[in-house]
Amino acid sequence: MSSDKKVAVITGGATGIGKETANLLVADGVHVVLSGRREDVGKQAVMELTKDGGSASFVVADMDSPESVTALFDSVLSEHGRLDYAVNNAGLAHETVAIADADPVKFQEMLSTNVMGLFLCLQREIKEMLASGRGGAIVNLASIAGLNGIPWSGPYAATKHAVVGLTKTAGLEYSSQGVRVNAVAPGAIKTDIIARAITLGQYDEETIIAMHPMGRMGRPQEIAEGIHWLLSDKASFVAGAILNIDGGFQAK
Repeated sequence: MSSDKKVAVITGGATGIGKETANLLVADGVHVVLSGRREDVGKQAVMELTKDGGSASFVVADMDSPESVTALFDSVLSEHGRLDYAVNNAGLAHETVAIADADPVKFQEMLSTNVMGLFLCLQREIKEMLASGRGGAIVNLASIAGLNGIPWSGPYAATKHAVVGLTKTAGLEYSSQGVRVNAVAPGAIKTDIIARAITLGQYDEETIIAMHPMGRMGRPQEIAEGIHWLLSDKASFVAGAILNIDGGFQAK
């Protein structure tokens, strides 16, 4: 099945930054396919996105499973016949810990999702966009931790440095063929997960805020606006770029 309606895939799209990005794309008339592990959360997100006439669907997918990633894109192409935009947003972040005390098992979990899962998505997205002859735009979720050393976040920082490397290389390899690959590098964003961690005492809010010259954490909507711009034709001369959306963190 093929449609004239443009199609976007957002991994980890049912909450937070992914959900806010979906809101913007749905408003543009794009059909958005959300993916995630929790079907109940995904279905709720689809209900909210479509209540005013928007077009969205949800596919259960686990970035830790190559078979699941393959099934996600097989489903999208079978159902919609095209892929125009992709946002590789799904990721894991375990507890903050010094490198000497880090759990190798948890590090491997982050590598499987944040690096290999994203790589497999990126690879398939590029192949489909090239095959279509229409090209497309892809945005990866990096982090300030992908551009700097972040104390007590070594394993996470390693995965996000990998995302930056993949993004820059893909930008060099495919921009001349009509596929633009970029990334956003958010600072600390007050998602529901971060808010709960602060409430439980797992993170110190004042310490996080002090990292950012603007004196606050970011909002998911602010990251979504940057992603939306990178996907749009307004960013038609942008490829292999890492867009800092970090409250001034990188300027220090």
